[in-house]
Amino acid sequence: MKVLITGAGGQLGRALMARVPEQASVRAMTHEQLDIADARAVEAAFGAFRPDVLINAAGFTRVDDAEKEREAARRANATGAAVLAGACRGASSWLVQVSTDYVFDGAQGRPYTADAAPNPLSVYGLTKLEGEQAVAHALPAHSTVLRTSWVYAPDGRNFLTTMLRLMRARPELQVVSDQVGAPTSVTGLAQVLWALAQRRAAGLYHWCDSGAASWYDFAVAIAEEALALGLLAALPAIVPIASAAYPTAARRPTYSLLDKRATEELLGLSAPHWRRALRETLTARAQAEAAA
Repeated sequence: MKVLITGAGGQLGRALMARVPEQASVRAMTHEQLDIADARAVEAAFGAFRPDVLINAAGFTRVDDAEKEREAARRANATGAAVLAGACRGASSWLVQVSTDYVFDGAQGRPYTADAAPNPLSVYGLTKLEGEQAVAHALPAHSTVLRTSWVYAPDGRNFLTTMLRLMRARPELQVVSDQVGAPTSVTGLAQVLWALAQRRAAGLYHWCDSGAASWYDFAVAIAEEALALGLLAALPAIVPIASAAYPTAARRPTYSLLDKRATEELLGLSAPHWRRALRETLTARAQAEAAA
């Protein structure tokens, strides 16, 4: 299986490269190496490698920045997905596209199944939905779209690393407590993407770690686990606040938990509880810092 990975420089791309199956031959391309919205560049990449499968880990993920950089977000999340889908159709390649819980508005108050009606509140969510639709239109029987939520890794730019940096610098933090979802370790997400790619599972799927949390709950858990692992010298005070007290450029759903049972049944996998996955991620971070 020849696999092309786009967005290889990001946290998901790196996680995918760290877990390549034995039977896969991979070419990984960063944004600097391949602009996925450049049709000629994508065509050249396909001609040189002729992948059986493309896993698209590229995208514009800075949710608040997308509100003022609308065209850049649409180019990466929607146009890029459409270009890749067209290239896959022409080459008879399978496309695995990654999307987000932010395609939902959070109004229904119960976990979202894959067939729930989307209603994004932000430019980020809208452009990711447009990417989903472009892939489904071009490759209705030869693509997998996987929505996920609150993805984090032991390094890079994400909520976990931001919280660690702030907790080391400040004695007190205020964190939003009225937005609920599920943190998702990039390690488990990469495993699921590889499993879906190998299975050629057509359609729309959901994946996140098990359980539910607010951003406040997630922050408290980060602090407690980091302290236990020696990543923090002291436990900071973490104060829960309402979203209204922390205005952001982008609106976010108040409840975006994803129902992943269909994906678990398809793959024969059981997602770990988010707290366990967090502990494993922070353990890896502590080991890396100790070895540095």
